[in-house]
Order: sequence, then structure tokens, then C-alpha cells
Amino acid sequence: MKIRNLIKKYGDTSVVDDVSLDIHRGKITSFIGPNGAGKSTIMHMISRLIPSDGGEILLDGKNLSHYKSKELAKHLAILTQSNNLAMKLTVRELVSFGRFPYSGSKLTKQDIDIVDDALLKMQLMEFEDRFLDELSGGQRQRAFIAMIIAQDTEFVLLDEPTNNLDIYHSIQMMKNIKFLSTNLGKTVIIVLHELNLAAFYSDYICAFKDGKLVKHAPTNEIITKENLAEIYNVDFEILDIHGKPLSIYF
Repeated sequence: MKIRNLIKKYGDTSVVDDVSLDIHRGKITSFIGPNGAGKSTIMHMISRLIPSDGGEILLDGKNLSHYKSKELAKHLAILTQSNNLAMKLTVRELVSFGRFPYSGSKLTKQDIDIVDDALLKMQLMEFEDRFLDELSGGQRQRAFIAMIIAQDTEFVLLDEPTNNLDIYHSIQMMKNIKFLSTNLGKTVIIVLHELNLAAFYSDYICAFKDGKLVKHAPTNEIITKENLAEIYNVDFEILDIHGKPLSIYF
């Protein structure tokens, strides 16, 4: 995926200002930066939830705007910050939604096998007939990840997936995301506020500030005291073991 000169404006204010970057296949790329930096706005333009005001996003050399919605849903899946559904759904029903771009509401045997596999990968078989509102927060998050697995797209977009989770469930969520990349070969783009999680689980980091891309490199090149101070205007301390960030604090 290539992003070229992406722009988004609200009135006279540029919230995304001429952003260009390449997303590395099969890796986890985290978007970090202060509130209002443009991270989620870029994510929403990549997923076509909102239109851009300039520039282009290329997927396999084809402008994203030229994909039909059903076709795009076979290449790209997204989980936004709010995954609450008003419908009374079981875990299996939710995960089955991942097959909608392929078979609509009439699941084939192949679709059912793929849903079964997704439930197994997220260790949800024993909960498949439970309603989502009967699950713990961590189980519910795993159900949404299983839906993403069932959708079987190369690109997975996650907008603050650890939002409102405690530290235990945040780590479990990041392990599930790592599984998508390492075990299933997915290309993951994730918006994160938790720098420790971004530092530990990301392969690449894109740092944004005031709508501009200010840093884009492998994680160990981004997570330095100097870079973080520039991005957040706060002095940080970093503890690490053998070059792997262990804790970031200020």
C-alpha cells in the first residue's frame, strides 16, 4: 500500500497535511502521536470511511477510490474504536459477518469451515453460542479479531483496539494482533496511544504531529528519547533490554 500526498481539511484547517508513506507487507505498522495529530483521520481515509481532499491511496497499484465496496472488503478489514453492536448476536453470528463480502448471508460449507477455523484460532469454540453482551471485555475483543480472521483480508486496520481495556486485556489484544501478522501474514495498521505497546509489538512506526508525518522508520529507530521529545514535547526515559524497549515513562 502506498499513500501519496494525502490531504484532509475541515474548513480552512488541514488535519492531514500532504502525508506520503509506504506500508510494509506482512508487518505491524503503528500510527502514534498526540491527540489531533491526524492518526485516526488517515486510518479512516485508508478504509474509505471518510473521503480525502487530495492525494491518493494505492492498493496493489490501483487507486483505492476505484475499488467497489464489496471488492475492497476482500482486501481490507477495519475495526474502529467503537465496536458495540445494537443487535443481539452470538459469537458465531458475529464471526460469520466476516464472510459477507464473499457469500452474502448464504454461507457455503467453505465459509462455515473458515468461521470454525477463526473461532478455533481465537479459542472461542466454547463461547460460540453465547451472546456478545454475555462475554467479558477480553472475550468480546477476541470475537471481533476472529471476525477479521474470517474476512481473510491481507490488510487489517485497527483504530485504538486497546481503548478502554485494562493492562491485561490490552496485552492479550496485542498478542492477538501479533498473531495476525506473524502467523497469518496479515499487514496490520494500528492507531495506538500506548507507547509501550507500540514499542514492543510494532515492526514500523509512523509518528504524526499537527497533521504531518514527522517520523517513519523501524520501531527501534523511532523509540528514542530525542524522537519522542520532538513528537510529544515531553521528556521521556526509556528502559530497554538488548535494544528492545522495556518501559517508556516520563
